[in-house]
Amino acid sequence: MKYLLLALLPILAVNNIRAQQKTFCNPINIDYGYTPIPNFSEQGRHRATADPVIVLFKDNYYLFSTNQWGYWYSSDMLNWKFVSRRFLKPYHHVYDELCAPAAWAQNDTLFVIGSTYTQDFPIWMSTDPTTDNWKEAVDSFKTGAWDPAFLADDDGKLYAYFGSSNTFPTYGQEINRKTFDTIGPRISLLRLNDSIHGWERFGEYHDNTFLKPFIEGSWMNKYNGKYYLQYGAPGTEFSGYGDGVYVSDKPLGPFTYQSHNPFSYKAGGYARGAGHGATYQDKFGNWWHISTIGVCVKNNFERRNGIWPAGFDKDGILYCNTVFGDYPYYLPTKKQDTTRVHAVFTGWMLLNYNKPVAVSSTLGGYSANNAVDESIKTYWSAKTGNKGEWLQTDLGAVSTIKAIQVNYADQDADSSFLGKINGIYHQYILYTSNDGKTWKVLVDKSNNKKDVPHDYVELSKPVEARYIKLENIHMPTGKFAISGLRVFGNGHGSAPDTVKSFIALRGDSERRNVWFKWQTNDNATGYNIYFGEAPGKLYNNVMVYNANEYYLSALEKDKAYYFQIEAFNENGISKRTAVMKAE
Repeated sequence: MKYLLLALLPILAVNNIRAQQKTFCNPINIDYGYTPIPNFSEQGRHRATADPVIVLFKDNYYLFSTNQWGYWYSSDMLNWKFVSRRFLKPYHHVYDELCAPAAWAQNDTLFVIGSTYTQDFPIWMSTDPTTDNWKEAVDSFKTGAWDPAFLADDDGKLYAYFGSSNTFPTYGQEINRKTFDTIGPRISLLRLNDSIHGWERFGEYHDNTFLKPFIEGSWMNKYNGKYYLQYGAPGTEFSGYGDGVYVSDKPLGPFTYQSHNPFSYKAGGYARGAGHGATYQDKFGNWWHISTIGVCVKNNFERRNGIWPAGFDKDGILYCNTVFGDYPYYLPTKKQDTTRVHAVFTGWMLLNYNKPVAVSSTLGGYSANNAVDESIKTYWSAKTGNKGEWLQTDLGAVSTIKAIQVNYADQDADSSFLGKINGIYHQYILYTSNDGKTWKVLVDKSNNKKDVPHDYVELSKPVEARYIKLENIHMPTGKFAISGLRVFGNGHGSAPDTVKSFIALRGDSERRNVWFKWQTNDNATGYNIYFGEAPGKLYNNVMVYNANEYYLSALEKDKAYYFQIEAFNENGISKRTAVMKAE
């Protein structure tokens, strides 16, 4: 018995640490502003942001994102505080106030600038950005960069990287660290090569040829003496929007395409897209990547932000781990090995995918099951935004519930909702039941005064229940509309068996594509397909629900690939299949 207890001590210690860790769920729950551009919201006022950057500065994380009329900061990457701030001057008569911003730290100062080609935007600076305490570092940044990024190198030099075009390349240029004047000419650093890189092709499935793909969203990290120049492609509207990376020994190149690309990619699941972002380290030295999630329903530029674990492997390969990337993840409390696929994944499964739903009312074709179909693009809407409208989901059996995510949609928002609207809030009550008749309050947010468009509630202790009911108390504007009532935890049944008859068909006529087929697993909700260019580096994945095939168009034309698949349901995850190679 003594030896058994000793053997169990490390397991108990890990479980205790996990029990103390907080969790989050993508899309991150911040009070996103509404698009400030009137002709971008002709199909209805809606929230929108993208192109995010996070910088760790003086023990706080600072998050800047497109056109939010301010920014957020947090000490823990979970609880974000908004600081209202307009970075324009009175004579700047443009809607893109801080579009695709760049932010970087130099010594004890944080700097920020938005995209511009007018060459008269200032660079702003602050030593205490927890308040609206900014002044001009320079009145006009003459480089006039769009989608800019800056690297304050450890040798005292400063570099700018920029470009957003389907014609022109990504550029780089040295910048005087004190005056912010340019030093030398701008240099063409990289272009897209979609004839070779399948993921760089334009279109929802990299399959449209009527328009050239866009290269944008520059970001730069220096790691172990090497420079990692990152870029977004092929278009922010698409599920395959991702980030790629080139590597060099010098800050302005020449750069070489990394063997693993795209390094950030999330083409499946509820929240899709992982492009145009920024890679940063947390307080414990772990790497993360924040990037853009597409909604793109009311407008092509209706988007959100997501945060994914990232890192550099032993060979210096930059990767981003998006598997179960819209399920609950643990927040960091120490240095961790993110090369392990489930390093920060809680193991809490989605309990109500396409399960039966009941509602108080339905507006037009915004049907009830849209709230549980795992698509951020669809939503259920009640006929009103009144108190008492409700949505009920049946888990199918009593399950262990550990967290719930309430994702609101924008339906019939007030026409005045343009830009950041402060002081608005959501209020609701969540109930549980085992029979659908007798209800207990699970979460009471009837007095909430926060704007929580993607509210995520981690329960203080697990609850056993079969039914979850969401009752509206107050909406900030418009109808009571939900794009995803997502219940997480664990069922009491068995996980799926290992997938059978998994094959990858890759022909000679189009090497950038592969067609996956497998035998349907009756006990599975969905599948994760892993792929990569080495057996031990299957860093990319696609999540597929309710299917037994998938057509992937994101491969490199001239490289062999390795694949695996696993099945999952509300009870857990199957073993992966053996690694398969496709030349």
